[in-house]
Amino acid sequence: MLKGIFLPICFILISLMPYSWLQAQNPGIIYIGDPMCSWCYGFAPEITEVKQALPEYDFKLALGGLRPGGTETNADLGEFLSHHWKDVEKRTQQPFNYEILEDESLVYDTEPACRSVVVARTMKPEIELDFFKAVQRAFYVDGRDMRSIDTFVELAKAFGLDAAEYRNEFESDELKYATRADFQLSNEMGVKGFPSVVIRHNGQLYMVANGFTTSEELLKKIAKVKLE
Repeated sequence: MLKGIFLPICFILISLMPYSWLQAQNPGIIYIGDPMCSWCYGFAPEITEVKQALPEYDFKLALGGLRPGGTETNADLGEFLSHHWKDVEKRTQQPFNYEILEDESLVYDTEPACRSVVVARTMKPEIELDFFKAVQRAFYVDGRDMRSIDTFVELAKAFGLDAAEYRNEFESDELKYATRADFQLSNEMGVKGFPSVVIRHNGQLYMVANGFTTSEELLKKIAKVKLE
């Protein structure tokens, strides 16, 4: 369980990542987010800058599961989301397509979007963050249907993945389980908000962000951990 910034995470049950990865001495970054989390969308340029600034760090993405299996619709959440998105847009300058909120039948279930990234990661690990960002843009800018597998298959083809294989993997029980394992990772680490960032330093894990932060602030926090 995480107990605060810079306190090491001592006990984590993780099926997603091997014990050897957690105990490795070289530095690493775990980014926990959800592609349908608006603050994660706002955070996309920041985590990209951090990843690029620290090429010596291993990078892992864990899908947090904002509303997996959610049943609320825009009829329930639309007004709240509109105000929330405007806050994110003002803070981060990321563009939003508010026409999405006009569809009152849209069910806010984030599991399919999360699973789409897990499938892409399984097929081509090095694209996980870029695919995550592509799903974000497909939703927040292009207004694509996050309930439709066709949305994700089109993205997969754009990344050079085999469409038929991607479709089969997306529907498989194995990948549904792997997605739930990501959600479990987030829960086991005690993450309460997205985006969150955990780093591995000298074989221990430290939370350095729980909620939106700029790349500049995040890099300063990581540097502080390195000095401890």
